[in-house]
Amino acid sequence: MAGQWCEGDGLSPASQSPWSLPPEHVALVIGGIIGGLLLLLLLIGVSCWLWKRLCATSTYEELPGTTAASSVQGDKLCPPHARTQTSRPPGMPFVVPPSVQGRDWVPLHRREWAQAPRDLCPAPELLPHTTGSNPGDACVVGTINPELYKFPEDQSESHFPEGCLGRLWFSVEYQQEAERLLVGLIKAQGLRAPSETCSPLVKLHLLPDERRFLQSRAKRKTASPQFDEHFVFQVSSRSITQRVLRFSVYHVDKQKKHQLLGQVLFPLKNETLLGDCRHVIWRDLEAESLEPPSEFGDLQFCLSYNDRLNRLTVVVLRAKGLQLQEDASCLSVFVKVSLMNHNKFVKCRKTSAVLGSTNPVYSETFSFKVDPAELDTASLSLTVLQNAGGDKSCELGRVVVGPYMYTRGKELAHWDEMLGKPRELVKRWHALCHTTEP
Repeated sequence: MAGQWCEGDGLSPASQSPWSLPPEHVALVIGGIIGGLLLLLLLIGVSCWLWKRLCATSTYEELPGTTAASSVQGDKLCPPHARTQTSRPPGMPFVVPPSVQGRDWVPLHRREWAQAPRDLCPAPELLPHTTGSNPGDACVVGTINPELYKFPEDQSESHFPEGCLGRLWFSVEYQQEAERLLVGLIKAQGLRAPSETCSPLVKLHLLPDERRFLQSRAKRKTASPQFDEHFVFQVSSRSITQRVLRFSVYHVDKQKKHQLLGQVLFPLKNETLLGDCRHVIWRDLEAESLEPPSEFGDLQFCLSYNDRLNRLTVVVLRAKGLQLQEDASCLSVFVKVSLMNHNKFVKCRKTSAVLGSTNPVYSETFSFKVDPAELDTASLSLTVLQNAGGDKSCELGRVVVGPYMYTRGKELAHWDEMLGKPRELVKRWHALCHTTEP
């Protein structure tokens, strides 16, 4: 029996310990166990993430059905004056972004309204500005304020300044390749006729050419005619910026005589003609000056002072009756606007040059910074100059406006009226004076 027990010189395979396995097998077993644990953790993480996504999706789908519950519980959330009817259809869902769900919003889960930790209706001063008189309207989530989507009201057809002679609408387009100026005469409103009825027509001039003009059809018995007519002027691209469109509005009486109601002067500037597109513009009619020009000509400009911005604005409109030097057809005329303080030069601005015209039109605006304390010592000098070749120029006339220290008569009255009407443009004609001072 003893000999039989010792047969084989060792233990049987069934009685061998697992730790007696080769090291390679042990490493494979341990690696397999660790890999299984990592895979299990990955599956658990993916399952949690999918569960959260599923919960969020189910929450969004339940929101449309909370309409009835919200109407029942609304009395507890906002006061009666803070509720408005929503224009959103009942079947249209409203989704709250997950990024703002953690804030002080009312959570909508399981078709119930939960109690908010704080008052859901903020103080009126913290609400956004609305056009309605009820500040509680801002508490309604998902409603649309129609006031935010309204276009700004066009006041050109409803607001006419006092003493307005009428208003004219027209369009301008310049075709560079064909060198054609297309002018559209649209309509006029608020015309003042000398009789009870008004039968207007419009004549179009392309200044400085006074001889040739185009004319619209006459409209009978209306102070607000609708023209809808188009006119074409052939003008080169080199001289287009030196031309001025003049619209003269006339009333045709029973004897077929033309009585001038007013006119509009529109300089053709580069910014107006850019883009080869149609620009619709409106301007108020101006009365034609019946006074003969002074000895050296006259200059028309506007003054305005903004007491809030401390800004003095000068709008150089036009000149007439200028006494140009010889060979003026090839020379240009411009206006220099100088701001003076205690007769000392402060700042200077210049208009664009108009080629060889005795009645140039500018319509250019300049602004200067002037403190209210300097208005009693400041003055404006507007000088009309003609280029004499090269950098030389000769003075055609000058006008100075300012306080009593420097001016009298119409110039002083213009300055005082500007101060008496802040933030309004005051327009006046002034006679030019010739002086030998620099």
